[in-house]
Amino acid sequence: MELTYPRKVDLACTPTPLQYMARASHQWGCGHRLWVKRDDLTGSVLSGNKVRKLEYIAAYALDNGYDTLMTCGGLQSNHCRATALVGAQLGLDVHLLLRGDAPTDHDGNYLLDQLAGATVDCYPVRQYVEDLEALFEQWRGHYAGNNRKALVIPTGGSDGLGVWGYIEACEELAADFASAGIEQAHLVTASGSGGTQAGLTLGAELLNLPATVWGVNVCDDEQYFVNKVGADVADWQLRNPGMPRFTVTPRVLDGYVGAGYGKASPAVFELIAQLSRLEGVVLDPVYTGKAFAGMVAEIASGRFDGCRDIVFVHTGGIFGLFPQREGFRHTV
Repeated sequence: MELTYPRKVDLACTPTPLQYMARASHQWGCGHRLWVKRDDLTGSVLSGNKVRKLEYIAAYALDNGYDTLMTCGGLQSNHCRATALVGAQLGLDVHLLLRGDAPTDHDGNYLLDQLAGATVDCYPVRQYVEDLEALFEQWRGHYAGNNRKALVIPTGGSDGLGVWGYIEACEELAADFASAGIEQAHLVTASGSGGTQAGLTLGAELLNLPATVWGVNVCDDEQYFVNKVGADVADWQLRNPGMPRFTVTPRVLDGYVGAGYGKASPAVFELIAQLSRLEGVVLDPVYTGKAFAGMVAEIASGRFDGCRDIVFVHTGGIFGLFPQREGFRHTV
């Protein structure tokens, strides 16, 4: 169907390529063809999936008189780093509320937050979890009291506005499939805040993309993401009353969180190293490494039997490698 998109600011280098991974297919495909959608190539420092969402969020901020972008995440949040750099590009101030004690070493995404000039406040995990909404309200009031206007962006830019980024990405995927001769595929992505999975799920439905969308949760559990994707879709429908109404069925590949968010097993680090050597495709230990490991395990279990093509959406995160460099001490 013909979609009417809201305005966006052009920030991402798109379309991103869809690449066939011949050696990875031989290693892990079990007869399937493995492809990677290179959304790690949406930019150099603005790399990854968050930029697609921020194109629409930033346009909304500019069009509605906001001068500050305020968002949240972990100390090594890809979304926070991307928001900081987008703000710098567009002349908007950025305020980041980060989960965890301020690190003594500035590294990875945290270093880039600082270089981009973002205001950064770090909160102990318990306070962050229990008081995040109150902290947002406190700081929004602070800006309002100074005749400023701060837009609160949810974790990962994942809401009914941000999902437009991955609805649009499904248009790219439709063209990719036609060029590659893919008639039907399973589409696998890491799911951390749920917005990318929600956008892909919506886009596949709206555009009749011949793909089944799966999220590999890197935190929380299956039910959390069923609810979160459903909530993002409902928010999108509320914001866009003229769009079709339908019920989505979020699909989650649970069981690959490991020891917790941001904590990867030695097997995941080894898998990242293997794929780097086989294909020159570099994953990260927080999101894409776990998601790829989950996909490989599900392939081996027969989950995707009956469909030749599997597309892995590489959502970026390379800067998260560097603070966890010790995890590779036995692989390099």
